[in-house]
Amino acid sequence: MSTPAPPSAAAGSHRDAANPGASANPGASGPLGTPADIRRRIAARAAREILPGTVVNLGIGVPTLVADFVPHDIGVIFQAENGMLGYGAAPPPGHEDGHLTNAGGLPVSETPGASYFDSTVAFGMIRRGRLDMTILGALQVSARGDLANWLVPGRRVPGMGGAMELAQKARRVVAITTHTSKDGEPKIVSECTLPLTAERCVHLIVTELAVIEVTPDGLVLREVAAGHSVDEVAAFTGAPLLVPTPPGVF
Repeated sequence: MSTPAPPSAAAGSHRDAANPGASANPGASGPLGTPADIRRRIAARAAREILPGTVVNLGIGVPTLVADFVPHDIGVIFQAENGMLGYGAAPPPGHEDGHLTNAGGLPVSETPGASYFDSTVAFGMIRRGRLDMTILGALQVSARGDLANWLVPGRRVPGMGGAMELAQKARRVVAITTHTSKDGEPKIVSECTLPLTAERCVHLIVTELAVIEVTPDGLVLREVAAGHSVDEVAAFTGAPLLVPTPPGVF
């Protein structure tokens, strides 16, 4: 792999992508915990990106956990494609209501002022650009912010769902994912090899190891997980990283 030209001094130091032959899992190099711990770690960090008073859609999968980490008193309004505006964290076990679910079918709670409507209205909100943010899962994110999150060739899937419209129409798109696949392959790559959901849509990537901003100059490493290093993040990333000195810690 050729070494890209160095960035300007303002952008910080530059790290090359990982050795293409590397297949180790980042979990082997630090106490990241169980898969459930890792998912919640990612969701908790992503929740910090949500500003008070905003309207936010959470994608299916790990993004649904984000609602559990958002303070109830900051006025965030969660929207679901199945027709709900104003839901909150998952209710305690035994207090679930089968009529109150997010788009993934998982139980949620109501917040004061919650409203209900059909999916056509829900998607009308999305298509009109009424969402301040969406947080989506990712299979791959490219260096320019392309998102692939709906199809792995050879596997049966029900369809793209609402991800294509969310990725194109939300004002801010945060992609959350484990840093590598189960096989140890980077999910943050120079070019996506999986079918795209949308082009140039992702603004920020949050993994268990890092927070990475997508900028016109490239991927900027903003934060590194406590107990891990910049070199470690770079080794598990399949695209060059611009590294401020030093990045923050989460």
